[in-house]
Amino acid sequence: MNRQQHLLRLGVAILGAGASLRMGQPKLLLPWRGTTVIGHLLSQWQELGAAQIAVVLRADDQALAAELDRLDFSRQDRVVNLQPERGMFSSIVCAANWSGWQTNISNWALVLGDQPHLQPTTLRQLLEFSAEHPAAICQPESGGKAGHPVIFPRLAMAELKNSPAPTLKDYLQLTPLLRGQCSVNDSGVSLDMDTPEDYKRLVNS
Repeated sequence: MNRQQHLLRLGVAILGAGASLRMGQPKLLLPWRGTTVIGHLLSQWQELGAAQIAVVLRADDQALAAELDRLDFSRQDRVVNLQPERGMFSSIVCAANWSGWQTNISNWALVLGDQPHLQPTTLRQLLEFSAEHPAAICQPESGGKAGHPVIFPRLAMAELKNSPAPTLKDYLQLTPLLRGQCSVNDSGVSLDMDTPEDYKRLVNS
């Protein structure tokens, strides 16, 4: 058992309710290293010791639901975003308001569905940093650019439930809660896999 598992009881919310308009096909269903992007993300966070993983998805996303079934991912850990057109922050608010979290979760990693390229060493470093700053909102930073995933303590998740902020960036600027940036040597933390060109470059890197 590693250090962050001693100190954190980690919940992971994978944000998968986007429409993938620029990609032209569902990002989470793209092939990735022997599985799909969503399969890779689930496996990655399981290996990192997450106590519970939830996937936020659109109500009508039958293809993603079928892939989660294929991966034997519990239907009880699927969070439906009824207003995905409001953008990524709406999925974050859905995750914060979800009643299915285990009661002893201490911190939550909010994970973008289009960052399968992040290295396990980067994520472990972020988790170690969060374990050292368990009351802070922790975000990775590389080359002066802040990125994802962002780890939230319990107080921040409670604040997110009723946040008036339109975006995560706005929320982070407005919150009075402690924040910490973990410096990592991974420019991928600020990169999203938005287009077919992005996918071709990242899947072969």
